[in-house]
Amino acid sequence: MSEKILAVEGWEALDSRGNPTVAIAVVASGGARAKALAPAGASAGSYEALFLRDGGKRYAGKSVWDVVHRALPLLRGAWIGLELNDPVGLEKALREIDSSPHWATLGGNVATAASVAAWLTLAASQSRAPWEIISEWTGATPLLPVPMVNIVSGGAHAERAVAIQDVLAIPAAAKSVEEAIEAVWKIRGGTAECMRDLRFSTALVADEGGLAAPFASSEAAIKVVTDGIARGGFSPGEDASIALDIAANEFLGAEGKYDFEGDHLSEESIVTMISRWVADWPITSVEDPLAENGNWSLLASMLEHTQVVGDDRYATSVARLSEGIVKKEANSVLVKPNQAGTLWEALRALGVGKKAGWGTIVSARSGDTEEDWLVDLAVGSGAGQIKVGSTMRSERTAKWNRMLELSAEGTIRYAAIETE
Repeated sequence: MSEKILAVEGWEALDSRGNPTVAIAVVASGGARAKALAPAGASAGSYEALFLRDGGKRYAGKSVWDVVHRALPLLRGAWIGLELNDPVGLEKALREIDSSPHWATLGGNVATAASVAAWLTLAASQSRAPWEIISEWTGATPLLPVPMVNIVSGGAHAERAVAIQDVLAIPAAAKSVEEAIEAVWKIRGGTAECMRDLRFSTALVADEGGLAAPFASSEAAIKVVTDGIARGGFSPGEDASIALDIAANEFLGAEGKYDFEGDHLSEESIVTMISRWVADWPITSVEDPLAENGNWSLLASMLEHTQVVGDDRYATSVARLSEGIVKKEANSVLVKPNQAGTLWEALRALGVGKKAGWGTIVSARSGDTEEDWLVDLAVGSGAGQIKVGSTMRSERTAKWNRMLELSAEGTIRYAAIETE
């Protein structure tokens, strides 16, 4: 039997954009205490848990002070006295407070922070690493995940410098976390050199630490990262590949057309364009190539040779993901706890994806925090891949540093990519 919840605390904190977010701490009966801060996304789909804000004058309406202090009595009434090591019971208690589909009463920001804080407090009460608790809950073999690292940003992460949201690098040939992080560091540096050759400034960084510039097109951004892979000393497509976050929701216009780089493209045209990119460049992963309610059956031809990832499409929802699996419309899912609304719902979605043989990618948000628990979530669940941003900004490097720490312990296998 685990310890029980003695107290729940909460306050208003700041995320990596300097915007208010929810912080919740849980105290165990034996004295252990841990806190968690809720991240926030810039390009949030309509199916994800709601990030509630106060409105009004404080922080120009972005305050969460009232949200936190309205939620605390509810959390305390529901949780105090419950077992920490009972995630099903804890979520059931939350759902008795808020049964809405998108956490409209408590807020997904409150529910996420509370559920993560409960997990971290349990780990602290047992003097165990957080990933060990996740591994025990899921029955998964722990794995150090392969990084998917932001190199060039656009879309909502960089004032729409280019239409697509991110061009990322995957260190395909790396056999350890240390090799992987060094490789993407070199690729980012090589890309910066290529951008300076093009007379772009590289002094400033985007929301997730990526480079940003007003490229003539999204394809120009893909080219500069491909060149950056080579400039970093790697073979594009062999040593390292490219992942794209298209974030198609962001440029969906009227009548189902996509307002993309001056054109009004149909779904078929968008798929044709992305398929050509995959053929012409060392791209192995494409996220949200169509909008959340688009006709994803059009992507069938890409599934054999490309990781097609659903983010806004599935919103870390078991129901939406299960429907996508039945339709065989993608082959991978992005997992974001605050998108689901709780840690436990995110774990269920991840488990559904793994059971179906889909790729599972644990992901941070563009408005994140300095905490590193996301790595323990990815490691303990055996997700295999992780996406937290670039190799700059402390809310990003905190996660990479946690991976390096766990790798240095030498007890967890790295999920190296199999190459021919």
